[in-house]
Amino acid sequence: MIRPFITPPANHFVRLGTILSCAFAAALFTAPLPAQQPATTPAQPAQAPAVQQPQPAAQAPAAGQAPAAQPDTGAQAGGAGADVAVTTYKRSVNEVDLIFTVTDKKGHYIPNLKQSDFALLDDGKAPLRVNSFHQQINLPLRVGIVIDTSTSIHSRFKFEQQAAIDFLLQVVKARSDRAFVMGFDVTPTVTSNWTNDLDALETGVNKLVPGGGTALYDAVYSACRDKLLTARGQEPVRKAIILLSDGDDNQSRVHLDEAIKECQRAETIIFAISTNWTPSRGAGDKVMSDLAAETGGQVLFPPSVEEVSTSFKTIEEELRSQYALIYTPADFKTDGSFRTIYLYCTDRRYQVRAKKGYFAPRE
Repeated sequence: MIRPFITPPANHFVRLGTILSCAFAAALFTAPLPAQQPATTPAQPAQAPAVQQPQPAAQAPAAGQAPAAQPDTGAQAGGAGADVAVTTYKRSVNEVDLIFTVTDKKGHYIPNLKQSDFALLDDGKAPLRVNSFHQQINLPLRVGIVIDTSTSIHSRFKFEQQAAIDFLLQVVKARSDRAFVMGFDVTPTVTSNWTNDLDALETGVNKLVPGGGTALYDAVYSACRDKLLTARGQEPVRKAIILLSDGDDNQSRVHLDEAIKECQRAETIIFAISTNWTPSRGAGDKVMSDLAAETGGQVLFPPSVEEVSTSFKTIEEELRSQYALIYTPADFKTDGSFRTIYLYCTDRRYQVRAKKGYFAPRE
């Protein structure tokens, strides 16, 4: 039976009306397929069947990444520990790995949804096939802690350092996860490279010293280009930057859109924690919001420095409460182009947070 697609609110996607009405004439998620599919040549875009339910998330190599780069030393997932269940996925170059979060209007995470609860457009077309759908995934994490160390945050820096340390101690599982620590003022500085050593990560956070201007865009760009773009191995991982800053940039050489694009190339989600404690929202807060929204992450505005730890706990919960969808686009081309993604929950009580698109590899 064909499941009808519910058109999103008109004030968000009016321009998609014609595309949506055509693309979803066929059901997106109806007929089950095996959880793993071999790579196939895209054909017949109108066919978009779905799969059984077996649960970003970088991959080897993903459709949003450059092909065949050497993995970094922290990219091997390792075995599952007593408190971590690591799921193994095999992927092909013409598949797209999409990690997303579903919440209600109050921000509560919604578990146990089925594949049939979602509808998807890749570059304006329904996918050729959905190869796997997983709930509450627990993939290995590759996390960069990127902290603003400019002069403006000097008075609250100790609180931020301790909150970041507590987050790392709680989130990083030694047998599967890896993290690095970067501080930035005028230039970005890595104080702890990829590691699962919690003592080394704590030392890296404690090495950060405030002072200087703010080159936020440069730091995000550098973290994605130098650390996260190649942070993959034989298995998919979820890649994220935890960014602590007020969002005000006065020293960067790259622009905001360049930093966002580099995150999208690296298949990296940004979780931004604003350090603007005033009740008003300024230009820096919009920067933080844009970085999070364009990469499928979230921006948090704690009301005081003492509440930063609460924001870290919210991010921790989300990292362990996401869905994963692997699909084959209808007309995938290895031309290096940016392909847009629109993912909706057919139950309009719920909101989906996912990346806005990805860069196809270049042949």
